[in-house]
Amino acid sequence: MLRKGLRKSIKGYILHHLLNHYRAVREPPLQYMNKGKPVSLKDLAEELGVSVSTVSRALKNSPEIGEEMRARVKALAKERNYRANPFALSLLKNTVRIIGIIVPDIVTHFYSSIISGISDVARKNGYSVIISSSYEQYEQEKQCVEDLINLRVEGIIACLSQETTDYSHFEILADQNIPLVFFDRVCLTNQFSSVVTNNAESAQQATKHFLSTGSTRVGFIGGSNHLEIVKQRKHGYLQALREHKIPIEKELVFCKHLSFDTGYEGTCRLLSLPQPPDAILAMNDSLAFGAMKAIKERNLQIPQNVSLIGYTDELHSNYVDPPLTAVTHQTYRMGEVAGLLLIKRLKGDLSARQITVPAVLSIRESSKKNSFRP
Repeated sequence: MLRKGLRKSIKGYILHHLLNHYRAVREPPLQYMNKGKPVSLKDLAEELGVSVSTVSRALKNSPEIGEEMRARVKALAKERNYRANPFALSLLKNTVRIIGIIVPDIVTHFYSSIISGISDVARKNGYSVIISSSYEQYEQEKQCVEDLINLRVEGIIACLSQETTDYSHFEILADQNIPLVFFDRVCLTNQFSSVVTNNAESAQQATKHFLSTGSTRVGFIGGSNHLEIVKQRKHGYLQALREHKIPIEKELVFCKHLSFDTGYEGTCRLLSLPQPPDAILAMNDSLAFGAMKAIKERNLQIPQNVSLIGYTDELHSNYVDPPLTAVTHQTYRMGEVAGLLLIKRLKGDLSARQITVPAVLSIRESSKKNSFRP
């Protein structure tokens, strides 16, 4: 089967070569170039009657090539709209100069903004990026890592899926000397660099804001408890209650998944308590919007009956009614920092660095309870 395929490939190559030769004899070069595929160095070399290496060196202004030949090569390249193929050039150098990015969800503004920061840093340093999504699934995340290894990326920047509790697929990267940087949801911080926000402090600040505006029973809705980001934000929430001598009530905490459905389900459960909360801290945007729907369906007013704070971006916070008070990440900056950490690692910096990019509490109508008091 292999020999048959090889004979077929050789036959196809010979026919292709003969066809090009026939066209070169029957038609001027302009008539057969740029038809259906990009012009290659080989195309330019054949038309000029020189070697591919001569064309390549001429385009790089090599002093080994005479000025007249360099001018001829550049003129033809411009005429034929030749563009260098960075992937092919990288393969020749045995390095693809590509960075892989793994995110749990590509479509949200949170991740797209981080990707923008990473991409800009990568481009400035001569790298391209490949983006893959785990769709919040552990098995898909493992496949993403495997695919990027097979593509021979030079490094990977990743955010954990909600399902991930086993990190062995990431530890393989260290064994293969492939640099790795985590962001937002992180693990193995003793081995790999990471970029996070000030999770505990930001949740503590948001909870204190509730208390300062008249709320007395603050609920918390979060994701899976095995995620470090959930632990840290819940810790900040609880710490604020302790500081204000407010008893901690387990029934006011609902942690399941980082999803709209969990935000809705958790809020319905909290509001069904004999003593429901008068404020809710939702630890990401999906949870916050789910909570907002549940509150409105019960004909409760935000913030008069229930104040609400989420973790989301400025764009979405201003488009909901009422505008949402939110802990806002500096997402683009987080992407930049993650990109820079990976570039440093690629240049030989082997240290594992943990960088915090502080979030900002942006106060809007959804938490201004005092302003509605008589």
